[in-house]
Amino acid sequence: MTQLQFPLPVPGAVSPAAAETAKTDGIARATANTPPDWATACRAAIELMARRGIPFQAADLIAEGLVDEPDHPARWGAAFNNAARAGVIEEAGYVRSKRATVHGSICKQWTGTPAYRRAA
Repeated sequence: MTQLQFPLPVPGAVSPAAAETAKTDGIARATANTPPDWATACRAAIELMARRGIPFQAADLIAEGLVDEPDHPARWGAAFNNAARAGVIEEAGYVRSKRATVHGSICKQWTGTPAYRRAA
């Protein structure tokens, strides 16, 4: 059996480059519009959880009283993405969210990178 190959992009298909650009732009907008106090508290909470070396998600930061809910849910994605790009955390699979507001939807969980844990 052979796999069907398309020599040209399929009309209407999402361009991976355009998708990455849109993601990067969205994260930049969310970061720029995040209240500085919340961003600082969230970054400190992520770093604390990363040092523990166990998987965690946004709900764990709230449950431990490390940070409050942001003014907009997009702030979470930007905060975790920025921490991942900085080498603090890495993906550790997908689990059901513990946050009641999202009704058990699937979310990423994270863990501290080995390099970050060693440096911390």
